[in-house]
Amino acid sequence: MNSLAKPIRYGNPRSPRLHSRPKRTNLVVKSAIDMKGILGTEATKNPTLSTSYRPLDIPTPNRTVLDAQQRVCTGPEQTRPLDQAQIVAVLDTIIRSARGELKGEEPVSQAQLGAFFAGMTIRANAFPEATQWSSGERAAMQAFWPELANSLPPEIIFLADPEGTIMGSSLGPVYSGGNGGPGEMRLVGALREILAGAHLGYEEVQGVLRDVLPLEKESEKERRKVREALLAAFLIGQRMNRETDRELKAYCLAFDDELGPPAVADVRSLTHYGEPYDGNTRFFKSTLFVAAVRACYGESCLLHGVEWMPPKGGITEGQLLKFMGANTQLSPDQAKRLLEDESVGFAYVNLKEARPSLFSLVGLREHIKKRPPLATSEKVQQFVRARGKEAIVAGFYHVGYEDPLLMLMKRRSVHSGLVVKGEEGALSMTTKAKSENASKGLPVNHCSGFRSPYSVFSSEIDGISRENFSTVVNAQDYGFEPSDTPRTDRSVARNIELGLAALDGEKGPAYDRIVLNAGMVDHLLGCSGADDVKSALDRARAAIDSGEALKRLMNFIKLSHKV
Repeated sequence: MNSLAKPIRYGNPRSPRLHSRPKRTNLVVKSAIDMKGILGTEATKNPTLSTSYRPLDIPTPNRTVLDAQQRVCTGPEQTRPLDQAQIVAVLDTIIRSARGELKGEEPVSQAQLGAFFAGMTIRANAFPEATQWSSGERAAMQAFWPELANSLPPEIIFLADPEGTIMGSSLGPVYSGGNGGPGEMRLVGALREILAGAHLGYEEVQGVLRDVLPLEKESEKERRKVREALLAAFLIGQRMNRETDRELKAYCLAFDDELGPPAVADVRSLTHYGEPYDGNTRFFKSTLFVAAVRACYGESCLLHGVEWMPPKGGITEGQLLKFMGANTQLSPDQAKRLLEDESVGFAYVNLKEARPSLFSLVGLREHIKKRPPLATSEKVQQFVRARGKEAIVAGFYHVGYEDPLLMLMKRRSVHSGLVVKGEEGALSMTTKAKSENASKGLPVNHCSGFRSPYSVFSSEIDGISRENFSTVVNAQDYGFEPSDTPRTDRSVARNIELGLAALDGEKGPAYDRIVLNAGMVDHLLGCSGADDVKSALDRARAAIDSGEALKRLMNFIKLSHKV
């Protein structure tokens, strides 16, 4: 450290906190902004905002229908029926779009039609009375049905009335698919079950997914294996019916062998981080910086995701790394080499490189609006394996998904698994004081999971001895002062500035969150040297205060271009 450096003040100018350590944070962020070609040459792009990373080749969905999907393409209790004025506006928009008469709005895509009418059919066939069709929806559907039947393609009529019991259609009961071949025929058969509110077997789900993916782009329609409307109906329908464990396992494991056997890293411990792929829109995202910290003491970390994913389209690890100049298109084998590199110890894999078939659905997922089953299963992936122990950590928000996530982790035969209800449903536990007006369900900082036992009270599955746990982490119990989580509000640059300042030694809310999340994950997963929470937290602080964590992050950015 340069002893002649002048103190530098960060954050609130009235804050009394001064730092004698020279800061590099602003220089790193500025250099990332100034780098040429990071995000292409589009003059309209602003690389500091998460919304700028949306792929330009994805058509924009129709807003009127998308808003309706938000209400009706969801669960049996969450659905909000449309009133007559709302449903009339939606059906009128659909008909005018089908006739090419829609002015001043984006056309209604086939994926939107598939999701919307699948949602309406499942509600009519299987939902409780409170979330079935409203009187306004029934009246409007009766009034508009002749025009819909004359304007929409056969697959949409099938989705709207598969058995002829809702609108009296004669087409639905005999529809078997178009020219998509056996794969589309299998999909139609599966949809008949889904649209009736029923579930599928493991092999049925995997068979459909493998038949129809990858999904070709709009320019490659002549080579498509399936109509987008049918696939959209399949994905949203399974989520509306609340997937069973066997259905989730099928989504989770369907493409494990897509690129052949996985790369195996020669590391003693590897943690797979399953952040929600659609990122954060409000609060500081700490996981990238936590990975750099944990790598300092031999806890290798593999991050995975995409640059941009609906519905939130928030800040992702891919955006943070790309903004800082890293190569975010590493293959799993290249990621393995960075995991093994003693100067790095963590890596990031883009879904596009690891599972091209699943990546091909990004655009369609925007048009179905709500999260499909893949939003759960993609958090529990092992794109690189390890010779030593493996663990998976995943974030969740909605009550009821913690147990399915842990089930998938055990199916992966990892030694330890952890689900965290962090802020925004991500992995970041907070040091914020508990609010009296907390959200419904489980509290933020709820953690549950399994690990290699500290004691003899454990169960054995797949030959691995495990003990289960469940707790709510109260940061104040471990000496942290309560603090509000820093806001980023989709600003990639702001998230990086907070994280780099913390890794550069600046104490404050971001620093505390990185320490808390590194140390608590070490402890809860049963990592070596983390039996005692205080020791685990002190080890994380030492990794930051020594400068080693920041050094490793910079090494990753540099070496990601050289592997």
